[in-house]
Amino acid sequence: MADDFVEPEKGMRAGAQAVAAVVVVGGVVGGLWGLGGVLPKTTQDTKPAICSASTDDTLPAKYVSPTALCTALNRTDLPVLLGTPDEHAETASGSAGWMTLAGGTKIASPEADVDLRTYSVRLSASYDDIPVAQAARYVDSTSQVKKVLGHPAVLYSDRTVAISFNLGGGKASTGPGGIARSLLVSTSAKDGGDSLEISIWRQDDVPPDDEALFRIAEEVLPTVPGWTAG
Repeated sequence: MADDFVEPEKGMRAGAQAVAAVVVVGGVVGGLWGLGGVLPKTTQDTKPAICSASTDDTLPAKYVSPTALCTALNRTDLPVLLGTPDEHAETASGSAGWMTLAGGTKIASPEADVDLRTYSVRLSASYDDIPVAQAARYVDSTSQVKKVLGHPAVLYSDRTVAISFNLGGGKASTGPGGIARSLLVSTSAKDGGDSLEISIWRQDDVPPDDEALFRIAEEVLPTVPGWTAG
């Protein structure tokens, strides 16, 4: 039996952070299902996920923390914003790290992920001093310049990566997955170089809903520390 696993992977953000998502279905649950076991539904299954511990201490205080990003993204109304009101967040986590640019410069790259049954959502922050208007040149050819709450933004697509695990043989293989849609938005109306990005992708091959992406951006971004109303 082979199970598909999807885990987002960092992409390039020297102009825009591309998302490579890997959809994962299975793990222990898949193994039990393959053996004919049945998992009872518990009360915990119906509750939204709680943000897991993040590595906040790896970033200076001037940057937004992974916990703050996770808290902003893991809203109780996130399923409604996604258009899947009967679902709930199954996992939520934040992580901190650094991205090294071509010239060797390191920039902070905190992010948070929330996974539901149908969708996965990522919120990340970048401090590379590249205005969004300039970053639009580096993403895919179908990118579109937009405005989100009066802030410069760019909407673009990226291809996800599907990882398939063979539970019997212990081997994994990768292949092309579905489409991720991302909104890169300046934290200020003046487009000063700091930006936030929201990406969504589905656990199947159906393209994600752009309207859901914009709904999430308009509700989530103003709650992130460092956002300037404009």
